Amino acid sequence: MSTKTKYKFFISCEEAKHICDKAQYGEATFWEKVKLNVRLSWCHITRAYSNNNGKLTKLMKKSKIDAIERDKKEEMQRKLQEEMKKY
Repeated sequence: MSTKTKYKFFISCEEAKHICDKAQYGEATFWEKVKLNVRLSWCHITRAYSNNNGKLTKLMKKSKIDAIERDKKEEMQRKLQEEMKKY
């Protein structure tokens, strides 16, 4: 096995965090998931990040937060800009 092939599965902590975020939203490729799982097997920092990401996702889904509708948000922004022009 060549050195290049040997290290193909080892990624930095930052890259692992990025792949973790992508995986959370279903955007990670198969190979990215493989590399992430290799990193998760030995890196407690990446594992903690992944666990916290999962907890945050569950909390957001449970919270049932309603966002402001786009037209109302734009109206609020327009009114704010009008008020700021007065001063």
